[in-house]
Amino acid sequence: MRRLGIDIGGTKTLCVVIDDSIAGGRVVDERKVPTDPRGDAEAVVVDLARSFGEIDSVGIGIAGLVSHNGDVVVTTHLPGVRELPLRDAVASRLGLPVAVDNDATCATVAEWRLGAARGSNNALMVTLGTGIGGGAVIDGRVVRGHNGFAGEFGHMVVARGGESCPCGRRGCWEAYASGGGLARLADGVASEAVVHDFLQGDAWAVEVVMEFVDWVVLGLHNLVNLYDPECVVLGGGLGSLPAIVEVVSARFVAGEGGHVGRALPRLVAAELREHAGAIGAAFIGAGD
Repeated sequence: MRRLGIDIGGTKTLCVVIDDSIAGGRVVDERKVPTDPRGDAEAVVVDLARSFGEIDSVGIGIAGLVSHNGDVVVTTHLPGVRELPLRDAVASRLGLPVAVDNDATCATVAEWRLGAARGSNNALMVTLGTGIGGGAVIDGRVVRGHNGFAGEFGHMVVARGGESCPCGRRGCWEAYASGGGLARLADGVASEAVVHDFLQGDAWAVEVVMEFVDWVVLGLHNLVNLYDPECVVLGGGLGSLPAIVEVVSARFVAGEGGHVGRALPRLVAAELREHAGAIGAAFIGAGD
């Protein structure tokens, strides 16, 4: 069976085809195209699917809130997409099984099936990028919640009355532990520049990054208490950097005194990088 996975990002849309007749599933084709933020998402997906020839299912990952029935309620990077019944619209035009889910949930599925969390029945993924996303697999099942919106880890409040968050609340984890949060801690210096100087050993950048890491670790310990995972995967532009993973891991272990009687989970870097969302979407399209 050939399963198509499509990850619709802010600047690019990545597609992969997985052949699940090969043990565990294997990527046998892929394509990357620019994302038109004002384009017709339904038409784009249908055209892409048809361009791959014979396929058996389609999975679509997209940043934002996606309901259980595949409606894209709202996205952060496609202004024209609101209350869009994307699953039903694409399925009716292709005549194939179609599934739509949050992109971070898709990435979680990919890392669980083929990546850093494979073999774990209880795993979390936390993506540290411009914002914070994530997903959870508990007792071998993907957690989606009542509305399908589970995994919005970035919007748990870690500082009551704290910094403003794009979601409209104050003190969210995302306001401190994302790329945007790192830039704020650096008084407006771009996160990429801060990380570059950190890697060069610049004292000021080291101080800023370590404060950022403390915020990351605070949220991770909260998630450990909530979910009791055996594995936590760090992904996203910041979370995948080896130097960031190293210092986060060190601080994470150093703070274990707050988990009396609890063994800490493995903290590992994502393995599938930019392909995770599309790979996970392919598996979701196949029914995972």
